[in-house]
Amino acid sequence: MGVWSCYEYSALSLQCLDYSSGALTGDLCEDLCVAQKLVYKHCLYYDRGKKVIQADWRGQPIILKSKKEMFSSYQHLSMLEEVETQDIPETELLLMVALEVKNVLGLELSNNTMGPLWTRKKGPRWKAQVASMWSLLQQEEYIYFSLLQDFSKHVLRIIGTCGHFYAVEYLTAGHAWHKTLFPLESMVGPSLAGHRSRVRAIIDIALSFLDMVQHFDNDFSHRLHLCDIKPENFAIRHDLTVVAIDVDMAFFEPKMRDILEQNCTGDEDCNFFDCFSKCNLKIRKCGAQRANNNLQVICDKIFRRWFSPNLRGPLVSLPLQLQLQKAVQECAQPGHGETTGHQRTLKSLSELYHLLRVTQRELQRAE
Repeated sequence: MGVWSCYEYSALSLQCLDYSSGALTGDLCEDLCVAQKLVYKHCLYYDRGKKVIQADWRGQPIILKSKKEMFSSYQHLSMLEEVETQDIPETELLLMVALEVKNVLGLELSNNTMGPLWTRKKGPRWKAQVASMWSLLQQEEYIYFSLLQDFSKHVLRIIGTCGHFYAVEYLTAGHAWHKTLFPLESMVGPSLAGHRSRVRAIIDIALSFLDMVQHFDNDFSHRLHLCDIKPENFAIRHDLTVVAIDVDMAFFEPKMRDILEQNCTGDEDCNFFDCFSKCNLKIRKCGAQRANNNLQVICDKIFRRWFSPNLRGPLVSLPLQLQLQKAVQECAQPGHGETTGHQRTLKSLSELYHLLRVTQRELQRAE
C-alpha cells in the first residue's frame, strides 16, 4: 500500500518547490509553503499515486487529496508553451474547461455553470493558475465536488487548492467493522452512548440516505449513479446529514451508459462494481441502462446491517420492527432498472420513508 512514502509527505515538499519556482499556485499555497499555517499530520490513504492526507489548517482539521502524487504526473497543457498565457482569451479557457468536463464526466456545461471550476483572474501568476487548474480538471472527484457543493449538502465542501492538491472538510468515514457502521459517539458526543440515542441517530441517518438517493436521482440534469457503495465512502456531519466523501466511482447517466454498454457473453460481463446491466445474448452487448440503482445497493449494503433481526430491541414495537426489516429486504432485491422496477423503487422509497418516520415518532413518545 506504500504508506511509508505517503508518511514522508515528500509530495507536499515538492509542491512547495514548484510553488516557489512559479510552476503552480492556489489559495492554500501560501499557508502551506510560507506561513506554515497548513501543517501535515498523517497519511490516511496511499495507493498507486492517489493520496489522502490529514492536515491542520489554521487550527482546524482538513483533508488534502490528489489522484496522482506529483504535479508533473498530470497531462501538461501544451498551449502554455506555445503562446503567452496572458494572450489566451478567457472564452477559449472556458471552452477548454467545458471540453475537459465533457471528456471526464460526459456532461455538457454552459459557461454560467462553470464558475466553481474557473474563477481566476489574470495577474502575475496567470500561467501557474492555468497549469494548476488543468491538473485539477484531470481529477473527476474534484470536478464533482466543485460543481455540486453549491447544490448539494450530500457532497464534501472544497476549502481550497494548491497545485494539484485540493483540500476538503474533515469528516470521519464509516467502517464496515463498526457495529453501527459510523462512529456515532464521536460525531454527536457522549450523549449517544445510550441505546435509545443510537437507534434514534440511525433512523435520522437512514432518512438522510433516502434524501440523498432522491436528490441524486432527480435534482441534477442527469441521474448520478454511485457504483461503489460502502460505509467507508460516506461520512456523517454533526447534524446527521449523509455525505459522499469518495466519488471516484460516481457517474452521471451519459457516462454510466458508456461504461455499461460493453460486449458480453453473459450477465456477469455487465457488472461494473455496484452498477450492472443485462447481457443481450442476441447481439452480445450489455444494456446501456443500469439494471439496479442507488437505493437497492444502499438497502443491501447499509440498511440490512441496521435493520436486521439481531439489532431488534425493546424501544420500537415488534410489528414495526418486522415491517421495517421486510421493507429493507424487499428494497435490497436487485432488478429495479426496468419500468416495473422503477415503480417498485418508488414504492420502496415511499414505504421506507413512512416506516422510518413512524419509528421516529415511537422513539419520541418513549422518551
